Amino acid sequence: MVRRFLITTAAAVLVLVWGVPPAAHAVDGTRTPGSPSYTVTLTSNASGSTWTGHESVTFANPSADPLTEVYLRLWDNYHGACPSTPVTVTNVTGGTPSPLSVSCTAMKIALPAPLAQNQSASIGFDLSIVVPSGADRFGRDGSYNFIGNALPVLAVRDASGWHLDPYSNNGESFYALTSDYSVTLDHPTSLLVPATGTSVDTPGASGRTITTATAQKVREFAWAAGPFVKTTSTTTTGVVVNVYRVSSISSGSASSMMTTAKNALVAHAGRFGAYPYGEADVVLDNNFWFGGMEYPGFVLDVVSSTALAHELAHQWWYGIVGDDEYASPWLDESFTDYATDLYNGLSGTNCWNSVSWQSSAEKISNSMAYWDAHSSRYGTVVYTYGKCALHDLRRTIGTTAMQNLLKNYAAAHWYGVSTTAEFKAAAQAATSVDLSSFWTTHRIDG
Repeated sequence: MVRRFLITTAAAVLVLVWGVPPAAHAVDGTRTPGSPSYTVTLTSNASGSTWTGHESVTFANPSADPLTEVYLRLWDNYHGACPSTPVTVTNVTGGTPSPLSVSCTAMKIALPAPLAQNQSASIGFDLSIVVPSGADRFGRDGSYNFIGNALPVLAVRDASGWHLDPYSNNGESFYALTSDYSVTLDHPTSLLVPATGTSVDTPGASGRTITTATAQKVREFAWAAGPFVKTTSTTTTGVVVNVYRVSSISSGSASSMMTTAKNALVAHAGRFGAYPYGEADVVLDNNFWFGGMEYPGFVLDVVSSTALAHELAHQWWYGIVGDDEYASPWLDESFTDYATDLYNGLSGTNCWNSVSWQSSAEKISNSMAYWDAHSSRYGTVVYTYGKCALHDLRRTIGTTAMQNLLKNYAAAHWYGVSTTAEFKAAAQAATSVDLSSFWTTHRIDG
């Protein structure tokens, strides 16, 4: 995910036999709205920097508690100056909207009647997206547009209530259930449009192309638009990989990153289960202020093999095995950095020996509320100390037990949501060693 530092490259590549796709995760009886299905139709201006159209979403209520309202998260409104926002929702149907809240990143929509358990409903709205200047996960770098988190998505209500956390530019605040998307993007033919899911291009009006992207069981949808140079290849496991580069990046760098992408996808699949989406798009621009940022089947990256291996590992840790990123960022960042170490042949020997805590309140399992208040420590503790803790766990329970733990845990939470308590319970079940003191020493609460 977004990283404020660039990671150094490592040479070793491990390629394992890929896994069998786990069964789909059972319907969660608490988290709602469930089974969202988004249909989006947008038309761009000549540069791909403004998109207008319509979005609708159908959803169910798996919870025994009725749904009287839903919330849209308009995450990219963080990038505006509330109440002036880059993402605008108007003409809402299927419910009654309230004024924007949470610094313009949330909109409550009251449903016309309470939605009982297992009932379904739909809402729709007109949508306008204006991409701001800046090489960012939502931003414009010259003629290249990066459009992450721009589509409004349903907030989650669980046992803790509605999750309406603020945006974090230091890390992520995102928490979504797996959803289906059908997104139609009408754009100038001169612009290539990499996107989440599998895309099909058809001719539009004169000089324009219609890109229709479909994706199933993904937590969000992102795309880019610009005069990219595209190359395509396929992994040994049959995953199509597309690399899109801005003009300032050489073909040699793109070729190297293609090799990394293919090898990393195969290696991660061998450890955590087969990649289920069929296609992965890698978008390269060295002007990003971060090392990389992942979305389902779509990653933004600078030219760095380790950064790319990290972002592709997020396809499993947050993409397939979800978590509440605001409450428990370690559940995807620490796991992803650990997976990156394994990919690069690094065992984390003695890495825990260099741990130095800043205060008694500093813990690997802290939320983004803590890390946004202590941003200089976020990368050190969540990424480095977090992966070191997982290396230590492997040494404590044994390599084979750790391999089985992560693969079985991923399968048990496939398309679902991980929590710290569930992972700790699974780890304890994988060993006869009492792990109580391990969690205390490594400052992992929950």
